[in-house]
Amino acid sequence: MIDIKLIRENPDLVRNGLRLRGAAEDSLKDLFVLERKRRSLIQQVDELRSKRNILQEEINKAEACKKSAIIDQTKEISARIKEIDAELSEKEEGFSNIILQLPNIPHSTVPSGKDSQSNQEIKRWGKRPEFSFKPKPHWELGEALKILDPKRATKITGSRFSLFMGIGARLERGLINFMLDLHTKEHGYKEVSPPFLVNSETMTGTGQLPKFADDLFRCAETDYWLIPTAEVPLTNIHRDEILQVDDLPLLYTAYTPCFRKEAGTYGKESRGLIRQHQFDKVELVRLTRPEDSYSHLERLLLDAEEVLKRLNLAYRVMALCTGDLGFSASKTYDLEVWMPGLDAFVEISSCSNFEDFQARRCGMKYRPESSAKPEYLHTLNGSGLAIGRTVAAILENFQEEDGTIKIPEALYPYMGERVIYTENKLSLQ
Repeated sequence: MIDIKLIRENPDLVRNGLRLRGAAEDSLKDLFVLERKRRSLIQQVDELRSKRNILQEEINKAEACKKSAIIDQTKEISARIKEIDAELSEKEEGFSNIILQLPNIPHSTVPSGKDSQSNQEIKRWGKRPEFSFKPKPHWELGEALKILDPKRATKITGSRFSLFMGIGARLERGLINFMLDLHTKEHGYKEVSPPFLVNSETMTGTGQLPKFADDLFRCAETDYWLIPTAEVPLTNIHRDEILQVDDLPLLYTAYTPCFRKEAGTYGKESRGLIRQHQFDKVELVRLTRPEDSYSHLERLLLDAEEVLKRLNLAYRVMALCTGDLGFSASKTYDLEVWMPGLDAFVEISSCSNFEDFQARRCGMKYRPESSAKPEYLHTLNGSGLAIGRTVAAILENFQEEDGTIKIPEALYPYMGERVIYTENKLSLQ
């Protein structure tokens, strides 16, 4: 949530930020109107309550013949307070509805642009594999190896669901354990196993609600939502808490399934493991002091990059432009892995700094000093990594002409096999 003080004191900065994001400025105009009215009503109520308190004191001191008139006056004031409170409640609800749907303001270093075409490449790592044959997409490889079974997944549930079989399921599990071990043993994160169902307040805290309700899965006749990412429960661990400065930074990681409607068509991305309604992911979350958050964003990016380096998968880093930023983000880097079967780079992680946007929605603060006034902390998160897309990248990058797949060396301790053969034959060679 944008700081209302910033909106009041620097409206041009907010207007420009929303303009760069393509957000409707009419919402900001409506917000200003409601805020002025809200503040006026609050002032009126405060003045009336003060006057009522004075009259209450007069009642206690007044002679009996005068008390009736003062009591009547007090009742009139109470009735007026009740009317204003009702109007104030209405204005505050409208104010909340608008401000909760305003996106975050981009950081000054975010490149300007309307869409992904204006994203800027920051760096590349690794060498793309060279093939003496035309590389196949991962869905063809997976079906031929009998480790992916999309037809039966569709029969069981519907389109855009996966069924990993045999060594495919073990590869998925091995990647999860590899990533969790890397992030907890070497990168300093605490592992968490959170709920996969959360309530509306939790979804609102990280920015999924109210704006993106139609993109989420909700359990009928309940206030439970299936999480779209572990960012949601991890960030909300300290909702409505005041932390001490010595508690920060807090680093959390979790494996969870994720659930998204992924509406629309994406061409080749609608096939295979790229756009799924249910997918697995290892998530990274950092809670920091404001002055440290952008150095933590760079560290978060390196943590995600290290997974791809250990797997020897070529990738590039993109700085998202203002028009391509996620709703809650102030700055985002996308990690895109090379997919030879698709002949394209595909996003495999987004690393974002939300500054105090989520903390304001969640009521998360910290004390800079023991006796200091609490301040909002900063939140960050990134994928470390998306499991299905990592499986897809391994299948495409390490395929052989005969259809076998070489397993990256970093996964040997988790797999026990070095090569995936057709018909699910395994090899320790």
